Amino acid sequence: MSRLWARFAGLFSSKSFIGVDKTGNKYFSRFEEIDGFAKEKRWVVFRREQDPTSIPVEWICWLNGQRKKAPTPEEMVELEARRERVKLNVALLKKEEEERKAIEGTGRKVTTIGKVEGPDLTSFVRQFPPDSKGDIPEEASEEADKSRVKEHEPEIVTAEPPEPKTTEPSGSGSSFRPGTWQPPS
Repeated sequence: MSRLWARFAGLFSSKSFIGVDKTGNKYFSRFEEIDGFAKEKRWVVFRREQDPTSIPVEWICWLNGQRKKAPTPEEMVELEARRERVKLNVALLKKEEEERKAIEGTGRKVTTIGKVEGPDLTSFVRQFPPDSKGDIPEEASEEADKSRVKEHEPEIVTAEPPEPKTTEPSGSGSSFRPGTWQPPS
């Protein structure tokens, strides 16, 4: 009950005005004792409608306790001037970039982000001399056919006697066959 009374009494006392921002929002603080500790409470009273987006970043940091001291009017003017300089620099850089692109022209190959075409292999093929192996198409196709047939012919595998299944690993690496091990049941 005493906490409730202390809070109620604290609403009418020890409230101190801290500052105002350029939109007219007023900032206040007061010290409260909570569980034997003095805690500073900070809040804002909006000038017009309660629009949290109208609060400058520096005041948000002060409200959240990220700043110990409230921003001064001089500091706010300096930061606003800096923001304006950054906006002007961005606009200037965009203009210079557009001028540079206009001077270079559209003869440049434009790279896009998204689906990419395959590589251009004509320059790769040109680097090989015309008298390289496989110049005669019939010989090249016959050799390729033979190699393809060899790849797809089934290999003859001799059957080895089955090894007894045990729960303990045994044997050397040479006797390992993938897919043959079964867990003990």
